[in-house]
Amino acid sequence: MRKNISLDADRIFENIFNYASGGIAIVSLKGDWIKVNNSIEKTLGYTKEELYNLTFQEITHKDDLDLDVSLMQSLLRGEIESYQIEKRYFHKRGHIIWALLSVSLVRDDYHRPLHFISQVSDISQQKKASVGLQNMLDVAKEQNTRLSNFANIITHNLRTHASNLKTLYSFIEDEENGLIAKSENFSFLKESILNLNETVTHLAEIAKIRAVSDDKMERVNLRLYVKNAIYNVSALVKNINFTIENNVKPDHYLRVIPAYLDSIILNFLTNAIKYRSTNRPGKVVLSSFLEDDYVVLCVRDNGIGIDLDKHGNHMFEMYKTFHRNKDAMGLGLFITRNQIESMGGYVEVESEVGIGTKFLTYLKKSA
Repeated sequence: MRKNISLDADRIFENIFNYASGGIAIVSLKGDWIKVNNSIEKTLGYTKEELYNLTFQEITHKDDLDLDVSLMQSLLRGEIESYQIEKRYFHKRGHIIWALLSVSLVRDDYHRPLHFISQVSDISQQKKASVGLQNMLDVAKEQNTRLSNFANIITHNLRTHASNLKTLYSFIEDEENGLIAKSENFSFLKESILNLNETVTHLAEIAKIRAVSDDKMERVNLRLYVKNAIYNVSALVKNINFTIENNVKPDHYLRVIPAYLDSIILNFLTNAIKYRSTNRPGKVVLSSFLEDDYVVLCVRDNGIGIDLDKHGNHMFEMYKTFHRNKDAMGLGLFITRNQIESMGGYVEVESEVGIGTKFLTYLKKSA
């Protein structure tokens, strides 16, 4: 009875070995294929008989061979228990197969090495997709660099021409006893030149914003920056019925570009002041909480609010304004979102007309 059970167990093991979806092989200490399953045949294109007349070294890409052999030696010396690498094999038809190789060593009762057990999983499709994605990222990065350089050149040249135009109208304004300056056409020209200068200044600021690496960012205390920003707008609220509360947690630290964080907080505060309601005392509350890898800065006001059904898709677009405020230029939120995203964060908004607005800014937390 025991003999029959043993035979059944051997048969079960043989079936598991041969029909496993992943490639399994027994490899000698010299690299000969001793036994392979059906999946190995399918992956590498060789029959079992052909593989038994080869070593793994013969069908391994030369650039991956040294690492594989070095790790095998470490296994034999007992320095590691197993290893896993990505490596390339040559398919029988000549093309490259990318595989995830996992290797362990079998020893006898006296701890002497017997053979290797190798598991080979074909990851060629994943590698192809990964390479394709990396190529797309490289192209996008190159295009972004070109666009940044182009933007810098354009803004520099525009600033030069705009400055020259401003100088010229100043000269004309002083000539002929100011008669030309009284002309309606000259007034239009002067206003257009001033607007051009202002636009170029805005474009120059936007061109400066770009993604920043982590080593360029600093660890800062959010509550302290909020406190400083509140101080900086204190003159704006001095003579109006408006209060600002700083409920940011004192132990919340961020990794940011400090100048960007200053700009972000100030823009939210000045917007809350600018778009306050005339029907009640103005108020803005700043608070913070943690969510996953982010510190979330919440800025909630009780102002006039924004119709998100109408303007929600355009909230952070350049030159988009949502109220008839003569000082609104539609740049603040555009710049703010770009600054946030350049530091690996994002921003969300909730608003209701006549009730108020809440901005949630997600920024990377620091220990």
